[in-house]
Amino acid sequence: MYRALYAVHRAWAIRNHAPWTPAQGREVPTLVVGNWVVGGAGKTPTTLALLRHLQKQGWTPGVISRGFGSEVSAVTLVRADTSVAHEVGDEPLLMARTAQVPVAVGRDRCAARRHLLEQHAEVDIVVADDGLQHHRLSRDLQVVVVDERGAGNGWCLPAGPLREPIPPQLPPNTWVVYSGGEPTLALPGYRGQRRLTCVQSLQDWQAGAAPGADGGWGALQGLTLHAAAGIAVPQRFFDLLEARGLNLAATYALPDHDAWKHAPWPTGTADAVITEKDAVKLLARPHAGPQSETRVWVARLDLHLPPEFLASVDARLQALRPTIA
Repeated sequence: MYRALYAVHRAWAIRNHAPWTPAQGREVPTLVVGNWVVGGAGKTPTTLALLRHLQKQGWTPGVISRGFGSEVSAVTLVRADTSVAHEVGDEPLLMARTAQVPVAVGRDRCAARRHLLEQHAEVDIVVADDGLQHHRLSRDLQVVVVDERGAGNGWCLPAGPLREPIPPQLPPNTWVVYSGGEPTLALPGYRGQRRLTCVQSLQDWQAGAAPGADGGWGALQGLTLHAAAGIAVPQRFFDLLEARGLNLAATYALPDHDAWKHAPWPTGTADAVITEKDAVKLLARPHAGPQSETRVWVARLDLHLPPEFLASVDARLQALRPTIA
């Protein structure tokens, strides 16, 4: 029943898709990042890695996103310095802060794209975070992120984890990125690698200070740490911390997108380490933050994308340039 309803919805959406409207007299390509299964598969780290690469290649990207848990009803631009996570969503705020790109959130991705380009004429490529199933949105390229779950039991909701049936072969201009572990699908793809890039005190991270020469890891050596993560699979974060040789006395696996109304560790905890996605919850909620006696450290979790994948994306974008100039 789910597959039948999905097929009808997809056909309707494609038939009624929102065609591109030139922004400031120009076409702007759209790159969609998404996944086939419910829950996080590494879309946000993949999106951030793509944004950094596009910036290095001379593009000026902007992002559109649903903003999971956001309280806004209309399309809204994320303000890196004033927006708060519970209003615009934790992941859009994280992308606006760390990638320093304009971000528009809204349930209707087509309206969000239009608003983004109207407000930011400098944007020359739009990256849609979690837009794979938003079929009304026209796209030039698609990146599908697959984690160690693969397709699960192969069933669509509610009997399995799939949002949509996995195609027998990839559509044109579509890449699969395996975000962790061994590839679990027969489809060709590129294997990314999760890495903890650096760590900073919460105060330095909030101020946008540069990390230490050693990535800041030396400051945590010898400390007894508590670790907390409100991401899709918190154990991934904990495993990477331990692989860094850190001493974790206790770990706290919070629900994905947890609101962080209270610190999860007990009173008297000396040092705790959290993810950037959790740190954005504390920006405008000092009353909801950790106890003052706890030193909080923010660790940056990145996904390293293989050069051959990035070269393939660059080649396709270069081929598009004549049509979007």
